Amino acid sequence: MLKERARILTVSIFALDLALIAAAFFAAYWLRGEVLPAFGPEAFAGPFYPLSDYLPLLPLALAIWGVLLLSSDSYRSHRTVPLLDEAWAVLRVSFLGTAVLTLTIFALRLGETLLEDQISRTWILLFGALSCLLLLTEKLAIRLTSRYVRSRGLNYRTVLIVGTNATARSLAQSIGQHRFWGFRLLGFLRTGEPEAGEPPWPPVLGSLEDLPRLVEENPVDDVIFAVRRRELDRMEDLFEMLQELGIRTRFAMDLFPAAKARVELEELDGMPLLTFSTTPSDPLQMAAKRALDVGIAVLVLLVGLPLVGMIALGIRLTSTGSVLFRQTRCGLNGRYFTLYKFRTMVHDAEVRRRELMHLNEMTGPTFKLRSDPRVTPLGRLLRRFSLDELPQLWNVLRGDMSLVGPRPPIPEEVAQYQRWQRRRLSMKPGLTCLWQVSGRNEVDFDRWMELDLQYIDSWTPMLDLKILLKTIPAVLTGRGAS
Repeated sequence: MLKERARILTVSIFALDLALIAAAFFAAYWLRGEVLPAFGPEAFAGPFYPLSDYLPLLPLALAIWGVLLLSSDSYRSHRTVPLLDEAWAVLRVSFLGTAVLTLTIFALRLGETLLEDQISRTWILLFGALSCLLLLTEKLAIRLTSRYVRSRGLNYRTVLIVGTNATARSLAQSIGQHRFWGFRLLGFLRTGEPEAGEPPWPPVLGSLEDLPRLVEENPVDDVIFAVRRRELDRMEDLFEMLQELGIRTRFAMDLFPAAKARVELEELDGMPLLTFSTTPSDPLQMAAKRALDVGIAVLVLLVGLPLVGMIALGIRLTSTGSVLFRQTRCGLNGRYFTLYKFRTMVHDAEVRRRELMHLNEMTGPTFKLRSDPRVTPLGRLLRRFSLDELPQLWNVLRGDMSLVGPRPPIPEEVAQYQRWQRRRLSMKPGLTCLWQVSGRNEVDFDRWMELDLQYIDSWTPMLDLKILLKTIPAVLTGRGAS
């Protein structure tokens, strides 16, 4: 009954989503055709095609948004999903839907299916924005209504927890503190002999042998196993019994209590895999990061091409040796790649480095010298404003690096890393990073490593944008450069 009701609710919400998309379609046409010409700039006062020319796009828009909504897990249970996560999913769907619709319209124009400029660009943007706004409003309203209903003791799921350890008690406490999740705790089942200090609430209803009786005598919707790894084998028969009864079974996967990694359930050729990852793994977010890398790298290279030519000529005229400096660096998970920079030192700088090791000003395995005698006068200027790193945009285009990420170390430095420091290699290296905008050479080595791990642990597309924006004044002022 509960599952049937859930299916009906899912279909109803999906239908409501499509209705809101259609409403956004017509509202965008009304705003562009009626409101903007009357109250907006004169640019909107020109001819606007009738609604009949736009209607063929409605089924297309509904299909695009429908597929994206279904593929975004928007219709699974959101009892315990944070509201910001749900809002971010709606934003992604709206952005991708608008992009796909725009590309489709462009393709139709190329095929002369539609007349040139027949579809207003302003209408497309309005449609995307309104669809996003309406979907966000709907999700918020559903969330608030559901929480109110559940807090009143309605639409709940009865939960039985197997286990009385710290993990089981933590789950019970979380459920008790979040009544709006819609879970009602029936009680605990102990997995061994009675222990002193068993939780007073919810009650301990018995042992494992009592599980079949309890699920037959009580309406149980979910059974959560919060047990130790070594106890799972002897519970296989109970798990099969719950499957036969159609009771949803969950396992509190606190397999490694000290682990800090995010846990994801994946599938490989039908085999479920429990994945522990300390790095970002959302495919859409990583695709957006790569698109930003390529777009900005291409733009900067095209705009800065005259500057690149001037720098290359200056290096050639003022010192002996190659214009470019090539060096093997460690990239993602220790992969070797060739990093490119404008040469800022004398041609035999690597040989002379051994003579200067005793003057190293940086703690740890990294070598940094503020007044390095190997740096040429032009090289010092290039380093001050990070212009020597312009060729690394080619590394970004090749996929060896990203715009933002931990700076790529040389293999000799990595060989001296402590184990916790090696985790900075778990994300693609970048042109700039938190260390770059926090003072660079004014930051000691351990703090540098901590900043890189902080970036990995808290990465979001917005964090990349913030670092890129902070990089601009850091580069212009030459803060921390040597």
